[in-house]
Amino acid sequence: MGLTRQYLRYGPAALFGLVGSAKGNVAFLALRGERGRYVAVPACEHVFVWDTRKGEKVVILKGLKQEVSCLCPSPDGLHLAVGYEDGSIRVFSLLSGEVNITFNGHKAAVTAMQYDHLGGRLVSGSKDTDIIVWDVINESGLYRLRGHKDAVTQVLLLKEKNLLVTSGKDTLVKWWDLDTQHCFKTLVGHRTEVWGMALISEEKRLVTGSADSELRVWDITYIQEVKDPDEPESKKSKGSSPGAQENTEEDETLELDEHPEERLVKCSKVGSIMREGRDRVVTLATDRTGKFLACHGTGAVLEVFSVLSEEEIRKKLEKKMKKAKKKAKQNSEEEPEKSVELSLQEEIKRLTNIRASSKIKSFDLFLSPKGELKIVLLLQNNIIESYNLNLAAQVPQAVHASKITIGGHRSDVRTLAFSSDNIAILSAAAESVKVWNRATLQCIRTMDCEYALCSLFVPGDRQVIVGTKTGKLQLYDLASGSLTETLNAHDGAVWSIALSPDQRGFVTGGADKCVKFWEFELVKDESSTQKRLSMKHVRVLQLDEDVLCVRYSPNQKLLAVSLLDCTVKVFYVDTLKFFLSLYGHKLPVLCMDISYDGTLIATGSADRNVKIWGLDFGDCHRSLFAHDDSVMYLQFVAKSHLFFTAGKDSKIKQWDADKFEHIQTLEGHHKEVWCLALSPNGDYVVSASHDKSLRLWERTREPLVLEEEREMEREAEYEESVAKEEQPVVAGETQGETGLAGKKTIETIKAAERIMEAIELYREEMAKLKEHKAICKAAGKEVPFPVNPILRAYGNVTPSAYVLEVFKKVKSSELEESLLVLPFSYVPDLLRLFNEYIHLGSEIELLCRALLFLLKIHFGQITGNHMLVTVIENLKKTTISRVSEARDVLGFNMAGLQYLKREIEAKDEVTFFADATDRFEEKRRKRKKKEKMILAVV
Repeated sequence: MGLTRQYLRYGPAALFGLVGSAKGNVAFLALRGERGRYVAVPACEHVFVWDTRKGEKVVILKGLKQEVSCLCPSPDGLHLAVGYEDGSIRVFSLLSGEVNITFNGHKAAVTAMQYDHLGGRLVSGSKDTDIIVWDVINESGLYRLRGHKDAVTQVLLLKEKNLLVTSGKDTLVKWWDLDTQHCFKTLVGHRTEVWGMALISEEKRLVTGSADSELRVWDITYIQEVKDPDEPESKKSKGSSPGAQENTEEDETLELDEHPEERLVKCSKVGSIMREGRDRVVTLATDRTGKFLACHGTGAVLEVFSVLSEEEIRKKLEKKMKKAKKKAKQNSEEEPEKSVELSLQEEIKRLTNIRASSKIKSFDLFLSPKGELKIVLLLQNNIIESYNLNLAAQVPQAVHASKITIGGHRSDVRTLAFSSDNIAILSAAAESVKVWNRATLQCIRTMDCEYALCSLFVPGDRQVIVGTKTGKLQLYDLASGSLTETLNAHDGAVWSIALSPDQRGFVTGGADKCVKFWEFELVKDESSTQKRLSMKHVRVLQLDEDVLCVRYSPNQKLLAVSLLDCTVKVFYVDTLKFFLSLYGHKLPVLCMDISYDGTLIATGSADRNVKIWGLDFGDCHRSLFAHDDSVMYLQFVAKSHLFFTAGKDSKIKQWDADKFEHIQTLEGHHKEVWCLALSPNGDYVVSASHDKSLRLWERTREPLVLEEEREMEREAEYEESVAKEEQPVVAGETQGETGLAGKKTIETIKAAERIMEAIELYREEMAKLKEHKAICKAAGKEVPFPVNPILRAYGNVTPSAYVLEVFKKVKSSELEESLLVLPFSYVPDLLRLFNEYIHLGSEIELLCRALLFLLKIHFGQITGNHMLVTVIENLKKTTISRVSEARDVLGFNMAGLQYLKREIEAKDEVTFFADATDRFEEKRRKRKKKEKMILAVV
């Protein structure tokens, strides 16, 4: 069968008009050797890296389909972990911009992530209530921690101890011991959701923020278990101490036994710091040093606090003591000294409040080496603002440093238009009109406007007209970027505007039940000698209902008008006499278009249907169920009967009006699509959505076959359903606190299939080899052995080596899940092969990991199988010897590296890495002190 009708595929070309999505968080990055200059922000499915100084986009980390929900830079500044709405995590290299690792474990959006201080582990929390610890170096999941009953809001790893603190919307703060992987303590001091959490004062304090205006502060004390565990504590204390001490120790012992969870950590509430905001905390975080704490609610104010260090606290206490002594002396000599304490408000001091230009969605802090605090804010209206806080000043004031706004609108784009030369794109929103260059995607002009609803380029592409919500028509000149004329056209909103085919005028439809006809005219300007373009009202068509959409037929004989009563009325243009009424939609028709030859009219309605009508008799050719929500925009491709529709279901679809076929779906937007525009040559589609992004789609030269397209859709559906499959429920089994980190995906199933195929090939080849030996024996000479083409492609490897190659190609993060899917019938062969490989000493680490996992999941069947007893015995011997060999090699290498480090240090008389920076900091501190002293003396 040949191609019956050839369609060309439209593909995504670009995403623009977006500065940053408010769904994820903003983060400072160390890029090109600079910290505090570059920031990463989520931008729908991508991550944009902006240079705050120049206001330029530097890097785009490209995502797949899902929206970004969380960002976390690694401690070394070389990588960025990105969490997505579907629960996947991808780690990007900032040097190359490529994806290094992909982790699949969560079933819902990733809400919080944190690296440990070395960058070897990554902890992620999600809306599915689970917390997963990932091994970044081995690229695999370590374990899953279950315990929260609602979405996890924050995860914090402690530097000193192997402990993890997590908070959730279930009002709980949980402490996890990562050595034993269990929750040993739960803080229940919150009445509402815990939205944010931060560690301060060198991890001796925990600050939590919830839905009220107080930040609760908790003291953390780590209990050192020094006592001998065998000896009963009460006896020991009796034998060793006088009465008073004995009692206290006994009390402590009893307390410890009553609260076994306090064996590791004691966490007690110290007090609260009051915020100025009355709403819930949205983000609460510290800078990297932990010296500064900041938080914001749902409003536009960021509150910044300074946390005093132990040294500063000691100095303050000394001052207080001196004052108290003075007072005591003045009052009376005998009065005993009162104990002097610092209040919490003095230890955590409010620095300043920063008021942003709009609601804040997230922020990040960075303390520059110059002692300046840099603050970057991601706002809800598509803006990134950065502030500098000079800490040396007596009263620190935030100075507005930069603002990135030019790359997008503040609100949703409600109308789009293409210029006649296919080069310029016009987009208009509630506050501004922007003109973009299609090729470079740069914003060429920005002009203030009222709330725009419809727009068009005046023929000649030198002016644009915008229809507004207040009923005005605004005419802009593009060369000067100025508003040249404003006319009060309608008493209600101007819902639709259409250029007449002869290009001499246009027609508008409004909420005042009128359709008005306008003509372009040149008028003399008082201020200059030249004439300028203006608009003249020619005639009006009064109707019974609000007008939602107007369209001319290409020969300019007919005018179609869609009304609020769900009908479309067609009138003659010259006499304004009624010609046809198209009725059949259950809800109002929001958009429509007439084909280039004037034979068809397609209407899209809020009832989710698209109807295709003949324009000669007004008969309905076909009704198509187009979208899962209202159809917002519809337009025919130039010189064809193909048309595009945009829906509130965030999809854009292409249809064939002759065959009534759905051709393709353009998926990309994450929220409602408000409008779209096709270029006059039909090569480009541009669309605007509630996710604040504009997307450009380009017609490729790739032919599209409908059967293949449907097949691809079915495959995608199947792949989605695989990921959503639940684990089988076993009666009487309860889920433990820990579990496997990974989840079943289409990738893990494919990997398992590849392993199975390799083992089957191995079995066949071994059988063939046996046969071949028998034939050779019978013939009494060497007969040529046919080599399997797959093995030949791998360079004539042995069948067992081929299985190892396949095994090595399974992604580290998918290994466990792939082995979990593997049927047991393949396991005996695998174990025999493992024995062979380990004996040869190849891939010890990978094989041991797989071997231990297989033993764990198939323990009963393996131990019950007599055939495998000898295999397991052999494995035990070889594995232990090989692993100890590998350990020795590692130990030797480590010792060698440390020896080299000592040699280099001795030779150059310089200290290495960390020590050097510490000493440098110390020197600088001393120098600053000296300068201060000199200044004081002067």
